[in-house]
Amino acid sequence: MNLACTSVRQEIDTIAPYVPGRSIDEIRERYGLDQIIKMASNENPLGVSPLVQESIRRHADMVFRYPREGNPRLAAALATFHKVSPENIVIGNGSDEIIDLLIRLRVTPGKDNIVCCTPCFSIYPLQASICGTEIRREPLNVDFSFNFEALRAKVDQNTRLVFITTPDNPSGYCPSRDALLAFARSLPEQTLLVVDEAYMDFADDELSASLLTSGVYPENTAFLRTFSKSFGLAGLRLGYGILPKELAQYFWRVRLPFSVNILAEEAGLAALADKSFREATLRTVREGRTFLTKELSATGCTVYPSAANFLMFAPPAGSLQAVPLFEKLLQHGIIIRPLKSYGLEHLLRVSIGTHDENRLFLKALRDCIK
Repeated sequence: MNLACTSVRQEIDTIAPYVPGRSIDEIRERYGLDQIIKMASNENPLGVSPLVQESIRRHADMVFRYPREGNPRLAAALATFHKVSPENIVIGNGSDEIIDLLIRLRVTPGKDNIVCCTPCFSIYPLQASICGTEIRREPLNVDFSFNFEALRAKVDQNTRLVFITTPDNPSGYCPSRDALLAFARSLPEQTLLVVDEAYMDFADDELSASLLTSGVYPENTAFLRTFSKSFGLAGLRLGYGILPKELAQYFWRVRLPFSVNILAEEAGLAALADKSFREATLRTVREGRTFLTKELSATGCTVYPSAANFLMFAPPAGSLQAVPLFEKLLQHGIIIRPLKSYGLEHLLRVSIGTHDENRLFLKALRDCIK
């Protein structure tokens, strides 16, 4: 069959695709290994809540039905969870959908711009590029902290969105709540600050780190959260935002119908109800983060401070460099994340696993760098 060549917009032609972490099946097939430990994608180390599994089984016979538009039950539960009005809640097929729609809602291609850091979560510039939007990026400081003054200087009267991830990805850096609040208040009226708190609940003191948790809601600020991390629902694609009410109303106008499916909504409700599973997840991550920071440092690695469920580190001086070390670990059945796609070829990122997974990773790492 001969198919005619299909042309695409210039912006699309130059876009590099999103690069996910390696999958377990991919590494098992490549190296013929029985045991694979994946610590690359910041997933929940404890897996899935038993209440979520039961809820999915109980509602499986309803998948022939369309979900209720607007997911009102889940919106109400999230409003109670965060102590906000349901009118502020929006729900998406992962927080990625919300990011995409915020850009489409707020930014006029050829006129407006968005501002973000470099490096940052790649979906911000990727979706902005797809929408034909000007992207202005400010490098992080050498310690991976935010230069809020320089970031503010990138903002002008046509800046419609500024994206900040806190704790940040891939470093885990978490700015102070007061610094973020001052930055929000410094922005012009027409600029919306989007604070992506995907990893915020892993912070040692969430109340002092999060504007959302502390109940401080600047009028020009939107917050993003996800069910993929501490709630363990990465495979079901469920995210949500707390937006200014007027913007939330427009969101529901443009979100694709039924983008959040029935099983994802029921799983979200069950995950919110299973407080003991979430508490166990947070405890496992915080204890594992402390343990891995200590042990990685003892091997000579440079470990960056993190408030998230992962650690960014550099291999010891004189040992294998980051990418060869990553490849060597794959041969041991350990998947972590090289940061070449972030422009950080000398660094690696490892998700916090269970206690046994953390120890197996450290053993393999020590074997590789001997």
